[in-house]
Amino acid sequence: MPFYVYMLKCLSCKKKRTYVGYTIDLKKRLKLHNNGSGAKFTKGNTWKIIYKKKFNLKKNAMKYEYFLKKNQSLRSEIYNKFK
Repeated sequence: MPFYVYMLKCLSCKKKRTYVGYTIDLKKRLKLHNNGSGAKFTKGNTWKIIYKKKFNLKKNAMKYEYFLKKNQSLRSEIYNKFK
């Protein structure tokens, strides 16, 4: 079963805002974020997936998720590609 690390861009926010997470079902997870059932940080906003990366092992996905969450320059680079 594949795991995905994804980055969301806020469409309804005035400031630049992103969120990074991992899941096995991207469509379902995005729907949860947009319906207010996702992470606390994403509630009340509209989100779009702007980046995803596939992993075969959960531990590898979790390691990359942590790396991406902490790497602001990489997040900015990804964000700027999808302005």
